[in-house]
Amino acid sequence: MEPKKVDPSLINDSSQVVLYGEFLAADNPKVKFVVSLTETDLAVQKLLAPSPVLGRSRQTFNLKDCVGARSYREDDNEDSGAYFSVYFYPLKKRWMSTGVSRQRVEQCFQVASVQDPRANLEEADKWARAIQQRMGLLQPSRDGVLLSEVRRPCRVMLLVNPQSGKGQALALYNGPVQRMLHEAGVPHTLFVTERKNHARELVREADLSQWDALVIISGDGLLYEVVNGLLEREDWEQAIHTPLGILPGGSGNALAASIHHYSGGPLVSSEELLVSCGVILCKGLVSRMDLTSVHLGSGQRLFSFLSLAWGFVADVDVESEKYRHVGAARFTVGTLVRLASLRVYRGRLSYLPADDGGDAGAERGAIPTGGGEHTFRNTCSSNNALNTKRRETPSLYGPADSLLPPADGPVPGDWAVVPEEDFVLMLAMYQSCLAEDLLAAPDAALDQGVIHLMYVKAGISRASLLKLFLAMEKGTHLATGCPHLVYRRVRALRLEPYAAKGLITVDGEAVEYGPVQAQVHRGLARMITG
Repeated sequence: MEPKKVDPSLINDSSQVVLYGEFLAADNPKVKFVVSLTETDLAVQKLLAPSPVLGRSRQTFNLKDCVGARSYREDDNEDSGAYFSVYFYPLKKRWMSTGVSRQRVEQCFQVASVQDPRANLEEADKWARAIQQRMGLLQPSRDGVLLSEVRRPCRVMLLVNPQSGKGQALALYNGPVQRMLHEAGVPHTLFVTERKNHARELVREADLSQWDALVIISGDGLLYEVVNGLLEREDWEQAIHTPLGILPGGSGNALAASIHHYSGGPLVSSEELLVSCGVILCKGLVSRMDLTSVHLGSGQRLFSFLSLAWGFVADVDVESEKYRHVGAARFTVGTLVRLASLRVYRGRLSYLPADDGGDAGAERGAIPTGGGEHTFRNTCSSNNALNTKRRETPSLYGPADSLLPPADGPVPGDWAVVPEEDFVLMLAMYQSCLAEDLLAAPDAALDQGVIHLMYVKAGISRASLLKLFLAMEKGTHLATGCPHLVYRRVRALRLEPYAAKGLITVDGEAVEYGPVQAQVHRGLARMITG
């Protein structure tokens, strides 16, 4: 069926109209709509009966907010009509509070212009395909560089930790996540992890040629397993370029909050954050992401995508596990508990300054554009199964750490050594958010080649430290002028704690305590982001 000619008297839009038609409302065949598709929008306007006059209320939906469109027929053989549905998640005002968030809007139309069911379905197919094609043409760029896309149709390995957060990750999948993936036409296979390091084993042993993306529904801990599993493979150079996606299902959800922050969205949390990250995932646009190589005192090497912490923050990360049942509020409770008995941590901190005015300029690998087919014909030859009762196997693969000195030697002359040796906390960030509601490194970016190093010197009062964390909720803590807070942009660091016992966390996970060195590797991984 040929598209109808546009009647200029009905459509007041300077954009070039690609398709135009009149359709019935799917839930009320007595209501008719005029629908027009342009290069950037879908316009819907009610047609008043009995005369062909357009109603005043006209809705225009931006295709950037669209996750998918599909055509179908009902099972009723007496219904010769076909249908097409379009799914949008625009920013709209919240019902019960101020501000805006992404909210689901479905537009569903019945095509019943003829009595031939096949012809009606062809017309519905044509509209669904045209909408999907226009969505694909709206490919954004970052810093003038086009972002690549996950291959469509995309085959997703979806990893869910049912124990993360308040134990609701599986329920989130069965609810909004599965619905959104269906709307976007994203085929996926669900893997439910059964124990610690299960995801690490799965991705280390997987045939990655069968998957176009690895997506997790959990907190940050499951992605930590996935990243390290990929870098423990013999084919790590290809494996680490597999696009990764994250949907918040844990307590901290720091990377998910960072991905949302980079997309330019307003401050959100909980299910609103899940919806935002779901839209980003369905768009399937891929960016580079920095990873940091971390060397522990025993010689073990691991990789981090979020943070390295010692002192107050590490203590709260680990000690708040007992409050996991309250979800993200566990960190608030843990912070208040630790403030009540504030500690001082002694050690030596050294770092290599980032000699840049905003971008570290570290080398990075190329990322494909214009389709970006991330398909790897690999098989995994590693069979080093991890046992949760053992320490993690040191990584034998991954990029060389050219900036780090020998662990038993002094730091080079171009490194800086912090004169103070008494600290309240040391926090190294490579993403913007430390939690859903903590914008710890507001100037961070996915692909920057910089470690955002912050430390708080001993002598700060409990009240002043609390004010810093309250300011961190809006990312203004670095502008408070607190004399005990120091911020540096670095490319590598060394921490040497003096105490025999303590806590160090990497991406919120407790690791072996002792001396540690770290170096950032710019753009090493690939992340699905907006």
